[in-house]
Amino acid sequence: MVSFLYTTWDPSTGINLGPITLHYYSLMFVLAFGLGYAIMAKIFKIDNVNQKYLEPLFTWTLVGTILGARLGHVIFYQPELFKQDFWSVFLPIQTKPEFKFTGFSGLASHGATIALIFTTLYYSFKIIKKNPFWVYDRIGIVVALGGAFVRIGNFFNSEIIGKPAPEGSAFAILFPQQSSEYGAIVPRYPTQLFEAIGYFLLFILLWILYRYTNKKYQQGWLFGVFFIILWAIRFFVEFLKEPQGDEFIQFAGLNTGQVLSIPFMIAGFVSMWYSKNNKITEEENGQPE
Repeated sequence: MVSFLYTTWDPSTGINLGPITLHYYSLMFVLAFGLGYAIMAKIFKIDNVNQKYLEPLFTWTLVGTILGARLGHVIFYQPELFKQDFWSVFLPIQTKPEFKFTGFSGLASHGATIALIFTTLYYSFKIIKKNPFWVYDRIGIVVALGGAFVRIGNFFNSEIIGKPAPEGSAFAILFPQQSSEYGAIVPRYPTQLFEAIGYFLLFILLWILYRYTNKKYQQGWLFGVFFIILWAIRFFVEFLKEPQGDEFIQFAGLNTGQVLSIPFMIAGFVSMWYSKNNKITEEENGQPE
């Protein structure tokens, strides 16, 4: 009989700073946006874009990510929360059965993506006044890296865990913190890390394509690559995940996360097709002061 070879993952919830605790998930979120800001500043410098356009992009991206991710989770996975505890949908609190500060938890990447599409449209037309796909091509680079950090945060929280791993699996981790939700403690796939590694490799690929090829002048091409690969990673890793809340959208044996990923992958192919007739020159790429 083959015995399990696994690692037990039971970390503290965060770093104790006296009266408060800095949760690892929150720290990963801060790192994601901090590095994203620095990378986008570098991109603006390479493209000769005035840095004054960076702060509003950061603001709209932050608002779109948090609000969209939260609404996406509630709409797609927990719609009953609108009736059970309405204010907890929009605020980092719980009011029932008792008042409690929870921080922003229960976030869905599909919701964040939809919100970012619209906030970026506003930013493109009203603030920087560029083709939205010019912005999408570049914001996709930092979003890929940010997604990796978010999944690492999920790993620290022992959430979004995988299905039980078979005996002898080379990828098996014990998550004691999830015993109350998923029953008997058994080694599971670390799906958070699978996604994190995939997103980090996608970030490297996009950065190489942006920095060392002319694809950034073909508006929509990098964004198409980003959408196709990112949502393909999400689609295939979902086969190894435990269901996230109630699965309200299912089709042909696919779960909610997989069904929602398909339209985004299709949109990626459409973006690449659109990019064929939307090339710009190096001079057109910059932004007037």
